[in-house]
Amino acid sequence: MLNVKILCVGGLKESYLKEAVAEYTKRLSGFCRLEITELKEYKVPDDPSVGEIENALAEEADRLLAAIPPRAAKIALCVEGKQFSSEALAKKLDGFASTHGTICLIVGSSHGLSDRVKSVCDLRLSVSELTFPHQLMRVLLLEVLYRCMNITKGTRYHK
Repeated sequence: MLNVKILCVGGLKESYLKEAVAEYTKRLSGFCRLEITELKEYKVPDDPSVGEIENALAEEADRLLAAIPPRAAKIALCVEGKQFSSEALAKKLDGFASTHGTICLIVGSSHGLSDRVKSVCDLRLSVSELTFPHQLMRVLLLEVLYRCMNITKGTRYHK
């Protein structure tokens, strides 16, 4: 069975987001072994300078890079990433599953991801041109994964 690890900077605060994550985690259990790891978000002031943001991203990068499983296909979620149709992404993920056995998806903080993290990734993925709160992105990502796995298995979920 495919291993999927999601690395997230920061935790979920709202109960409705936690409930949505729990629901998709349950749904995905039939398709993969899912592990979600929350890493501590580096605290910055309310109005951080560019240097403070860069320092935060560097600190978070150290934690993220240390948490990536060896030999995993690494996918960074970032605004400059490539967008796919659901079918094309399902095919891409299925290819990673065949060659790597583990897929590691990386969701940064509200300031994004360090270039150091993005540079080691096999794919930079953008779910949308729209901007979403990074906490909500976790739910969107799980839905995207669930849809892709259903496409790959040929179920009726994706219409």
